[in-house]
Amino acid sequence: MCGRYASTRSPQELAPLFQVPDVPAKETLAPNWNVAPTDDVWAVLERAPRGEEDTGVVQRELRPLRWGLVPSWAKDVKAGARMINARVETVHEKAAYRRAFARRRCLLPADGFYEWEQIEDPATGKARKQPYFIHPEDEQVMALAGLYEYWRDPAIQQDDDPAAWLMTCTIITTEATDAAGRVHPRMPLALTPDHYDAWLDPRHQDPDELRALLGQPAEGHLQARPVSTAVNNVRNNGPQLLDERAA
Repeated sequence: MCGRYASTRSPQELAPLFQVPDVPAKETLAPNWNVAPTDDVWAVLERAPRGEEDTGVVQRELRPLRWGLVPSWAKDVKAGARMINARVETVHEKAAYRRAFARRRCLLPADGFYEWEQIEDPATGKARKQPYFIHPEDEQVMALAGLYEYWRDPAIQQDDDPAAWLMTCTIITTEATDAAGRVHPRMPLALTPDHYDAWLDPRHQDPDELRALLGQPAEGHLQARPVSTAVNNVRNNGPQLLDERAA
């Protein structure tokens, strides 16, 4: 599972890394060291301009999406809080993700992600959960593999009202390895730059080929360091959350 991560790079930093031609001018997200479900997060995706869906022309965008995928058929947005992750083993089959996996894939830039290990507190002898920040050894941006979906708010009458549509996303996960595997059995999947184009292209729809593009974050070269339990509270934020603390 990936239930928290850090994403602190600006649009100006992310756009060239992902070959996005236009930096968002109005929609700006603040750096976030404690990204939690239902937060808005930066996503890289490709889609056809509105009204040009049949032309075959797609544009690469960097835009904010809400974390927690809401299927198009969901009755309300509450479903998204339970769909922050999609298992790679079944993502191409599950009703909630199948259509998005075929045509609506994205990349979610991250500095690293948090996982929790249950340990015994030496002071009390009781079990507690110790958070770890897991990140690439070289501190490069991770491109977490994700899916996105559109949800139509039935309370809004006009289709052309921007408020009528909500775009949400989920992170694809797999069995954990390397540093992450010592902390938690699941971890997010990622892509290397040479696979960005194929993953983002909505015309690329072969499930086996798509799943073959996915790999371990930082190709397995990860470090995990214990951090403060302050990250447990979604209200806490700031670079101090990444400081190493004794476990």
